[in-house]
Amino acid sequence: MGLKMAEYIADCNHACKNTCTSLNEALRKETAMVKFYEGMVDECGIPEVKTFMDELVDDKRKIILRLIQKLNEIHVRSQTIDGVTSSFDDGEV
Repeated sequence: MGLKMAEYIADCNHACKNTCTSLNEALRKETAMVKFYEGMVDECGIPEVKTFMDELVDDKRKIILRLIQKLNEIHVRSQTIDGVTSSFDDGEV
């Protein structure tokens, strides 16, 4: 039996450190979709469909950019928290 669109396979272990498993999985899948759509555009001979597929690629690229930005925010926040935590640890001698 095939997977349904709503099924979520990647298990979140809720122990993210500098990154997020769920967002990384979403990034991987969105990137794969861009490659899929680009391959379809290359094979398509109908201008209207090519234009539509190009728009889908552009939309997916915007989503990819948003995912990367969020992952970067999480990474920076984690580094900041680590810096604050280590500043307290350095004082305990």
